[in-house]
Amino acid sequence: MIVAPSMLASDFSHLSDEIRRIDIAGADWVHLDAMDGHFVPNLTFGPPVISSMRPYTDKPFDVHLMIDEPIQYIPQFRKAGADIITFHLEAASDPDAVIQAISDGGAKPSVAIKPGTPVDAVLPYLDRLYMVLVMTVEPGFGGQKFMPNMLSKVRVIKQKRPDVLVEVDGGINDVTAKEAARAGVNVLVAGTSVFGAKDAAAAISSLKNSDRTL
Repeated sequence: MIVAPSMLASDFSHLSDEIRRIDIAGADWVHLDAMDGHFVPNLTFGPPVISSMRPYTDKPFDVHLMIDEPIQYIPQFRKAGADIITFHLEAASDPDAVIQAISDGGAKPSVAIKPGTPVDAVLPYLDRLYMVLVMTVEPGFGGQKFMPNMLSKVRVIKQKRPDVLVEVDGGINDVTAKEAARAGVNVLVAGTSVFGAKDAAAAISSLKNSDRTL
């Protein structure tokens, strides 16, 4: 199981320290949520802030774009240090072009779907994707309750293409991580359960081991 702590739950006044902390604690990736205030009702950070974080870890930057018409921003996020770029299917007028732009820029392409989006919407793109992000909460804010019925989407995706990575984001803790693992999830995005833990290393280790009992 890959664990990608979400910087959305970190202390924004000490981003460099927070990245180093989760790196040392054993994070596999760093998850970065870029929100534009249009596609989702919240604003976070863009390429300049991501670029400023890049020197503090060698771990892959898993960048989740919650922005309208993401294609125009792909080069900036790639230049800022994004290794994996996830865009929302609902936010792109031409998903094929966005996937191509991500690949052409040298990053790994990934598509996210909101809870209200049927899994069938992402299936036509599976053969061109590195990963699919199944949102297990409504995107835009951290700390929401996990939606277990979203795991049916994971099962469909893994049945159609077993080798594609499936990531879940929202409400991940020790209990929901095991549910996700049973459904075939490969990557867990965890915010408050890591950054709010007294021992981040123990929290990450527990999530990593969520698939050990399967």
